[in-house]
Amino acid sequence: MKIYFAGSIRGGRDYARTYFDLITHIQTQAEVLTEHICGADLSTHGEENLTDPEIYERDMNWLNACDAVIAEVSAPSLGVGYELGQAEAAGKPILCLFDESGNTRLSAMLSGNPSMKIVRYSDLDEAKVAIDKFIADQSA
Repeated sequence: MKIYFAGSIRGGRDYARTYFDLITHIQTQAEVLTEHICGADLSTHGEENLTDPEIYERDMNWLNACDAVIAEVSAPSLGVGYELGQAEAAGKPILCLFDESGNTRLSAMLSGNPSMKIVRYSDLDEAKVAIDKFIADQSA
């Protein structure tokens, strides 16, 4: 199974450590096409070695090639929102993980969307359980 993991880059890197932990967990069960999201070399400036059009083309290719999308949506991000909209339009299964202990509120465009599985978590173990269930459901 190929997973497209989405998380904020230019919208803020406050959850970079969380992305690393979640991607590492997902990799025990599936291929993560976007493992670079947890890279320590990424800043809020994004990837310095690619142009914006190159990033867009690469990411859209990965999104089209994936079997499912898992997004950590605690840090608001225009890019993640766009990716989720594209994934929904393509009929991809989507899991959104939202850290309830943070200072942000989840967008109603996600929480109100019946096409997206939303899981609110207060610790990473809860998020990992949700990931395990989501991947198992997609593999069934």
